[in-house]
Amino acid sequence: MMRIIIGMATLISSILIHAQKPVDVHTHIILPECKELLQRHGAELEETFPLPAWDAEKHIAFIDSAGIGCAILTMPAPQPYYGDVAESAACIRRVNEVSAEVKTKYPGRFKFCASLPLPDVDAAIREAVYALDTLGADGIKLATNSRGQYLGDKELDPLMEVLNERHAVIIIHPHRPTPYPENIIKITPLAMYEYPAETTRAVANMLARNVLVRYPNLKVVPHCGSFLPLAIPRMKSILPAMVGNEYMQPIDWKGNLSRIYYDVAGNPTAEVIRALLTITSPEYILYGSDYPYLPENVLRNNLNRLKETLDADRELSRYAEMFLWGNASRLFNIKQ
Repeated sequence: MMRIIIGMATLISSILIHAQKPVDVHTHIILPECKELLQRHGAELEETFPLPAWDAEKHIAFIDSAGIGCAILTMPAPQPYYGDVAESAACIRRVNEVSAEVKTKYPGRFKFCASLPLPDVDAAIREAVYALDTLGADGIKLATNSRGQYLGDKELDPLMEVLNERHAVIIIHPHRPTPYPENIIKITPLAMYEYPAETTRAVANMLARNVLVRYPNLKVVPHCGSFLPLAIPRMKSILPAMVGNEYMQPIDWKGNLSRIYYDVAGNPTAEVIRALLTITSPEYILYGSDYPYLPENVLRNNLNRLKETLDADRELSRYAEMFLWGNASRLFNIKQ
């Protein structure tokens, strides 16, 4: 009898997975204007690989072919700042306005998290207010660092206050670390190791300053969860010594971690998801593809493999609908 009940539960879960459409929280919008700016500054390979091509109609065709309901657009690395605030602000304004146009043109299929012209905090605040209040942005995308200005830095507190007032969702995307290990990156491109490490570094900074407790209306989504399942237990173990020697302040672990979500872009396995569940709970895990950084057939296969993994795992199958669309739908107020 118990086997029958378990079998029926698995069947129902499988039906639900394939009946609803996943929400893709990790996709990118890439405009020709951004590529042209990088070319002017000789920065096409700043992130050790060129920006791929992007087109709204092709993106729609992809999410239709993959059975995805809605995709969240963000601008990828690098941060388009080369010493000229006005140039950077104009580029980012263009990206945000086109993102808003795409969202309007394809109702229900796209949402977007606006980019900001950091490291200039005043310009970033102006753009955040415009993007959220006028363009209808669904959140904000922040780089792990903007030319060495890291998330968690005190100078970003005025921006965090503005975002907190607007209950912003913040998607964190890794950028090239500053300073960066040039010789190491020549051997292993950023996406292989430094991006997860960089994301972990930025979140650790935010934890160390209790950013998400001091600004409790914020919700942040770090890319892939990175190395946080390893880093957080270590931080917890050595924090008392750091506080005792006045190197750090106490960290409100529960308060901070309750405001962090984790996308699983990067072809997640059951082992990766289980690792994330050691530092969070099922309602904080989200699906992401990283379109258009991999070929479409690879991204479709990755999503199908994730569904199959969840289907086949007795424990994780209970959370499949949460991971694929439920959690993201609540976070971004998406109605399917």
